[in-house]
Amino acid sequence: VQLQASGGGLVQAGGSLRLSCAASGIVFSRTAMSWYRQAPGRQRELVARIFIIGTTYLSDSVKGRFTISRDIAKSTVYLQMNSLKPEDTAVYYCNAVIQSRDYWGQGTLVTVSS
Repeated sequence: VQLQASGGGLVQAGGSLRLSCAASGIVFSRTAMSWYRQAPGRQRELVARIFIIGTTYLSDSVKGRFTISRDIAKSTVYLQMNSLKPEDTAVYYCNAVIQSRDYWGQGTLVTVSS
């Protein structure tokens, strides 16, 4: 299983970024995919999840600003982040849970300047 995340960077507050996570070695259409983030000195937290049937979950802190989606043909999950705030600064990780085991991408850094 490999999860390759990309798309992070430096953006001003109010700006947008789109993260991508390309998956291999899994049956993507049958795997719930998630984005987590970890800010300095804080625990890793769930940001968004897209379930097997395509329904989604967004944490309260990003609801209305972020969108999670997927392209099954490309085995890729996306996190569209709009109206970014300095408190969104973190390393973002994509995640897949397969047979009760967590798999993580390498993380991509998002820095939002005020």
